[in-house]
Amino acid sequence: MPLDDDVAAQLHLLASVGAPALSDGTVAEARTNYDSPAKPLADELLRVEDKSIPGPDGPVPVRLYADSTSGPLPIAVFFHGGGWVLSSVAGHDSLARRIAKRSGALVVSVEYRLAPEHPFPAPHDDCWAATAWLAEHAANWGGDPARLAVCGDSAGGNLAAGVALRARDEGLPLALQALIYPCIDDQQDAYPSMVENGEGYFLSAADMRWFWNHFVQPQHRFNPYAVPARADSLAGSAAAFIQTAEFDPLRDEGETYADRLKQAGVAVALVRYPGVVHGFVSRWEIMSRALVAHDDLGKALAAAFELAG
Repeated sequence: MPLDDDVAAQLHLLASVGAPALSDGTVAEARTNYDSPAKPLADELLRVEDKSIPGPDGPVPVRLYADSTSGPLPIAVFFHGGGWVLSSVAGHDSLARRIAKRSGALVVSVEYRLAPEHPFPAPHDDCWAATAWLAEHAANWGGDPARLAVCGDSAGGNLAAGVALRARDEGLPLALQALIYPCIDDQQDAYPSMVENGEGYFLSAADMRWFWNHFVQPQHRFNPYAVPARADSLAGSAAAFIQTAEFDPLRDEGETYADRLKQAGVAVALVRYPGVVHGFVSRWEIMSRALVAHDDLGKALAAAFELAG
């Protein structure tokens, strides 16, 4: 299928103004470039609070979102995208709000440490610490630890998949791992979409090499918590809901991971969205198919929480 009209128009605009690639310049310059575009209007919620959770190297800041003051609410621990190098809780505030609005959950967005200042395992450890703490203490914040899911987009999807593997290994039950166009594998040659969509569709193959090289040092490349594709077995992992985009270089690795989960006996729902590029879920004011993806994600989380309850 062709690109959606609104997606094609946005890509044309970015090309016409010479917008920098995600990996252009220094890390500081890339962060400034990423944060510059206006974010979608934020959903109004009944509850938004900044808190912190004990982490492996000090407190981990988190932001709570809920559209209800009653409880206990199911919990979606959210890890933002940005290649493990870019963005923040504030940068993904609009998306976290939207997930809370659509799912009815208490969304806990985690301000994990960023690479290259803090490469793996630091980002993973922060996300795991937040998830494990919530499994024990979420009731203090109006959450229900028995209905706990992890969710993330792009690099956040990688972190969610890694946390889900660790949760399996350490006996922490999760209702769902919701992975939005996740980064699953650092070996790009294995996936046709990395070639077909490697240039001209917002995220590039060159960007991904830059991100992976900042995030994971060579001695950790075979650790499945860093590179989920390296897991020998996915049996016993949490049920998964995986969203991919047709014109995304990461499309095939996300879909291959879904296939591997199914083969391991894990319940998986996979949805590929036609006509869109990586990052569309966070850009619903200019890429309207994101609204369908939001509804699908909200329904998947709500259904998983109902089953867990």
